[in-house]
Amino acid sequence: MDYIEKIGCFEVVLDPYNGITVSKDTVPFDITEFEKNLINLISVLKNKKRRLIWITIDINKSHLIPIAVKHNFEFHTCEKDYVFMVKRLVDDAIIPTAVNHTLGVGVVVINDDNEILVIKERVSRLGYKLPGGHIDNGELISNAAARETFEETGVKVEFDSIISIGHFYPHQFDQSNLYVLCSAKPLSYEINIKDIAEIEDAKWVNVFEFLEDETVFEYNKVIINAALSKKGFYSQKLEAFKNIKKDYELFFPKLNVTNENLA
Repeated sequence: MDYIEKIGCFEVVLDPYNGITVSKDTVPFDITEFEKNLINLISVLKNKKRRLIWITIDINKSHLIPIAVKHNFEFHTCEKDYVFMVKRLVDDAIIPTAVNHTLGVGVVVINDDNEILVIKERVSRLGYKLPGGHIDNGELISNAAARETFEETGVKVEFDSIISIGHFYPHQFDQSNLYVLCSAKPLSYEINIKDIAEIEDAKWVNVFEFLEDETVFEYNKVIINAALSKKGFYSQKLEAFKNIKKDYELFFPKLNVTNENLA
């Protein structure tokens, strides 16, 4: 159980690296009260030889940010409704790297008639490509693959395997991008584009004709050939992780092993 301590108005939680995180619900709205308690918090934690202070400031309390900056807090990460800030209490304290990449998924869907599902984006000049898009925060790769395919084509699919991972830099927001390429099995066949603002067309085409098309991006051809080889990484549940209280996915080459071997 997390160790929770009350210091002034703040409730703080001790982390394994001798840093503390302030409970955002205990951050006061009033500037004067916030600064008084912040000064006290810094003093107490220095005496306790803590290393870092982490604090979340909600957007409705954004007037407190200049006070935190005044006391040498730095920006670490942010979302649409908060900023996460950190202060070193000792010079050699290590601050973990902030989020530095976006995640994307592309999906190879081939039916029993050797037809591949492809889409054409309204903004793209590259012609037809594989369906796919951003993986949402907290979303599993397999779920993102099925969701993006359905939104862009109306075809329901079942995740099969990971074929390839690409790393591109710089990408959107000058961050790295990890692009996870998957194969999936079609559960339906009718084209019914949901995301009409982004997708101009979607269709099934013969996979071998698509591979011969000179207008198709070479990267897509390599991915499709890898999918046809059936040598991907497949999802595997491990007995050792059965009680962890979080979503997870693990991918391994297909091996002739049992769950008992992996426990």
